Amino acid sequence: MRLCPSGHKTSYKTCMLNFTVGPVMSDDVVLKVGGRSAPYFRTPEFSEIMKENESLILKYMYAPKNSRCVFLTTSGTGAMESCVMNILNDKDKVLVVNGGSFGQRFVEMCELHHRSMTEIKCEFGHQIKAEQLEQFSGQGYTAFLVNMDETSSGTLYDMMLISAFCKKEGIMLIVDAISAFIADELNMEELHASAVITGSQKALALHPGIAVIALAPDALKRIEENPEVCMYLSLKLALKNGERGQTPFTPAVNTLLELHARLKNIETDGGIEAERKRVAVIAEDFRKKISDLPFTPATESPSNCVTSLRPVHGGAKEIIRIMKDEYNIWICPNGGALADEVFRVGHIGNITLEDNQTLINAFEDMQKRNLL
Repeated sequence: MRLCPSGHKTSYKTCMLNFTVGPVMSDDVVLKVGGRSAPYFRTPEFSEIMKENESLILKYMYAPKNSRCVFLTTSGTGAMESCVMNILNDKDKVLVVNGGSFGQRFVEMCELHHRSMTEIKCEFGHQIKAEQLEQFSGQGYTAFLVNMDETSSGTLYDMMLISAFCKKEGIMLIVDAISAFIADELNMEELHASAVITGSQKALALHPGIAVIALAPDALKRIEENPEVCMYLSLKLALKNGERGQTPFTPAVNTLLELHARLKNIETDGGIEAERKRVAVIAEDFRKKISDLPFTPATESPSNCVTSLRPVHGGAKEIIRIMKDEYNIWICPNGGALADEVFRVGHIGNITLEDNQTLINAFEDMQKRNLL
């Protein structure tokens, strides 16, 4: 059983080895901050921390000049919906990449908020192709929504292909990088992205509760011009309060303090590229070590964030259960029709090469027991 930060063995419910894709395991720096009572936050000191959080997020996303960043107390889905409500309007004509659960979520949000929308359907685990985009060329589309890493399949979409299409067509690009930020190459200015979303419980490896949206000047202009349609997820309110380093409503204070500690730690440890390389090494190491196990990849274009696998003999649900109950390891289930066909192994959070080996040992032991 994995040792807790305290050094004591406790229930698997708190001390499991966690290979899911969120929430993930946090390092000691984050845990130390998160374990304290939440302080009062309407203070100049907290405002300075928030301003630094904004500056570092924009730096690590390579945001264009005069961009802004907001922090919503919500899951990543709340930030996705906020973008649909606040950046888009009922005059937009929207393209949405739908290759899994999270692409479908964008589709449903556009339908709910009466955005004129067309789906670009991608088969589960398959890369988007140029011909799928070109059929929409010259048809007056104004916005493009994509989950950079469709986490349900572990597929990393070809963002340079998508970006080139959007630039050519003059289309606003909104990117859900909730799982991809830090794990995969992301340059907001190079992509010409108008908005990029991430969340605290993914590769940032914090407790859940905060969604982050980086906003380029064209998105800021849209938000200012669009009529207000909500309160709690209002980007107008978030931006206005952010000018003074605050949020309009009570935020997840400790998670924002964890964010500050984590961002500063990334800076100290070599910057965003060094952190991305660390995640990539963990992912590559795991994928090499499973080569002799009875699994096949579930995607043709994997993200560094997660490896999506099909057990050759099926039974993904039972593999997940045995890992949890007998080996004290969480791996990530899949939903819907593929729930018993696919499972996922995350590579983000406080995972080491030694942790990878522990997981491989567990798989090999299951294989010896004829459980794979």
